[in-house]
Amino acid sequence: MAIVLSDDRCEEIKQEVVNLFERYNVNSVPIIGFEIASKMGIKVIPYSSKSEKARELCMKESEDGFSIRKGNQWYIFYNEEKGFGRINNTMLHEIGHIVLDHTEDSELAEKEVKFFAKYALVPPVLVHKLKLSTPEEISETFDVSYEAAYYALVYYNKWLNYSGRFYKPYEKQLLALFSKNSLKLDLD
Repeated sequence: MAIVLSDDRCEEIKQEVVNLFERYNVNSVPIIGFEIASKMGIKVIPYSSKSEKARELCMKESEDGFSIRKGNQWYIFYNEEKGFGRINNTMLHEIGHIVLDHTEDSELAEKEVKFFAKYALVPPVLVHKLKLSTPEEISETFDVSYEAAYYALVYYNKWLNYSGRFYKPYEKQLLALFSKNSLKLDLD
């Protein structure tokens, strides 16, 4: 049976994303995983910087990327042969593991970080405030693939139908954070 995240857990993860953005002053789009990792003190290492044997081991671990902790230091290893959008998603996925304090791999942990990365890359409340209505506009604004933008639009429409008419506290927090930058969001 497939694991489904509860609504309460999704709300907790959204709040974690907003707290992360606030803590590291992330207040402009596109959301860049490398920037957040740097601000968090995470060492980001491309597969190509490793020996051939180490690269093979990295690819066995994941074709995209993975994170590990040694002592108090976090590392994200990533495959730079993937396109920017995929690498950026991988960065946010791995940051999700770190922020959500996952200590082992599980189906639940993967569901949580996929949701974390999806929400972090294209928060629906920003799509709404920026008045974006097509995958092309979302792709261009948030620097994500057309496919990711399409799914973000589907998610945005669900958000709009079920909760978008009344902003939750974390959404107001996110809008306030992004309004400090050049987005010039109308907070009404």
